[in-house]
Amino acid sequence: MSDTPTAILKSLPSVDRLLNTDAGRDLVAAHGHAATTTAIRASLDAWRNRIREAKSPPPDPSAILDEAAIALDDAAQPALRPVFNLTGTVLHTNLGRAYLPEEAIDAIADVARSPSNLEYDVDAGRRGDRDSHIEDQICRLTGAEAATIVNNNAAAVMLTLNTLALGKQVPVSRGELVEIGGAFRIPDIMTRSGCTLVEVGTTNRTHLKDFTGAIGPDTAMIMKVHTSNYLIEGFTATVPETELAELCRSHSIPFVNDLGSGTLINLENFGLPHEPTPMDALRAGADVVTFSGDKLLGGPQAGLIVGRKDFIAKIKANPMKRALRCDKMTIAALSAVLRLYANPDTLAERLPALAALTRPQSEIRSLAERIAPTIAARLGEIANVSVIECASEIGSGALPTRTIPSAGIAISPAGQQGRGEGTALKRIAEALRALPKPVIGHIESGAIVLDLRTLTDQTGFCAQLDRLELKA
Repeated sequence: MSDTPTAILKSLPSVDRLLNTDAGRDLVAAHGHAATTTAIRASLDAWRNRIREAKSPPPDPSAILDEAAIALDDAAQPALRPVFNLTGTVLHTNLGRAYLPEEAIDAIADVARSPSNLEYDVDAGRRGDRDSHIEDQICRLTGAEAATIVNNNAAAVMLTLNTLALGKQVPVSRGELVEIGGAFRIPDIMTRSGCTLVEVGTTNRTHLKDFTGAIGPDTAMIMKVHTSNYLIEGFTATVPETELAELCRSHSIPFVNDLGSGTLINLENFGLPHEPTPMDALRAGADVVTFSGDKLLGGPQAGLIVGRKDFIAKIKANPMKRALRCDKMTIAALSAVLRLYANPDTLAERLPALAALTRPQSEIRSLAERIAPTIAARLGEIANVSVIECASEIGSGALPTRTIPSAGIAISPAGQQGRGEGTALKRIAEALRALPKPVIGHIESGAIVLDLRTLTDQTGFCAQLDRLELKA
C-alpha cells in the first residue's frame, strides 16, 4: 500500500466499521450510540488533519478508538467535582466553603433515595411545614422564639427587608455598607428588596444621635450589618447593639442584625478569635438575626433567620419565601449538623470545618514532613521542595484580619529567576490542577505554597502524585 497522504486517508476505517468492533461496542454500551459516533468521527477528523500535515503514519483502528474513549471519558466527568483545597483559606468561597460531616452526608443520602415527610405531618396525617424539621433545633441552640431558613444569607437579608421594610426606609451606618463576594452589595440588596437605604454617620464613626435623627414616619426598622470581611481601625466609633435595640423599642420598630458568617459557639473556647454569635445578638436586643449555614457554622449553604415569633411569622408568610426555600437535602444536612452542636465536647472532632480550624500546627508540620519527600521525588530536578511554616485564613468573610499558624510545602522552580520564574510557577500550578483530583494552592514569594491545614486524605493525595506531569 502506498504511504502517500492520499492513500493513507483512503485506508482509514469507516465509522460503522469502528462501531462494530468489540471496543466500539463496549464504548456504545458505556456511553450510548450517538455520543460514541460523535467521538469516533472527531477522532477520525483529527487523524486526517495529522495525515494531511504529513505528521502521522497510518493509524491502527485501536488508536482511533482509544482517542475516542479518552474524549468520551472526559465528557462523562462531572463539571462539579472534588478538589484538594490547599490554598490556606479554610472556608474558601470558590471551593465550596464548609465541607460536611459524615452524619450530614448520610442524612442527605437517606432523604435523596426515597420519599420523605418533607411537608407531611406523619402523626396528624395531613400537610405539614418543612421548617418543622429544623425550627426547634435552631431555637434550642440560639434561644430564639422562632426560626426559619432560606437558601443563603443574602436571601435571608433580602426576605427580611422585603417583609418588614417594603416601601419604607432603613437606616444603616455608612461603615457597614459591605460588599460581599461577586460584587454583591448591601445597598443593592436593599433596593431589590423594595426598601430605601438611609445612610447614617460616617465611614469610621457613627453615633446614637445619627440613628435618632434618621428615624421618621417612613422608618421601618434599623439594621446592623456585621463587617465580617473587613475591619475599620483607628479613630472609630460604633453604637452598642443594646443602645440600638432600646432606640428601636422606643419607636416601636424592629432591630435587625445581619451577622453574615454566624457561629453557634464561642470560638475563643477553641483557641480562635471571637466572632459574634446569634445568641450574643439576641441577648443584646435584636428582634431578628440572620446568618449563614455554610461558613463558621460548618453546614450546607443556607440562610438562617431567628428572632421574635411575630416577625418570623411575617417573614414565613411572605410569598418570596417559597422562591427562596431550602430543599429536603439541605434541611436534612443542616439538621444533622445542628445535632452535633448538642454535644460541644466532641464538636471539634466531628465537625470538619472546626476540626480544620483547630488543627495544631505541629500536627500539620508532621504531615508536611511526611509528604514533602514524595513530591520531591516526583519532581526530581525540576523544582525545589521544602517544608515551611505559613498562616491559614478562616475565609468566607470571617475574621479577615486574623490568621492561624499553619505549615505546608513550598514548591519553587529549580534554577529559574526573573521572567522565567513566573512561567515555571504557572506550569507547576497547572500540573497540580491537572491531577485526577485537582490540587489548588497559592503563589507566594516565588513558590507554589500548599497549606496542609485542610488535608485529611494523605493516602489519596500521595497516590495520585505519580500522575503529576511536568516537563523540564
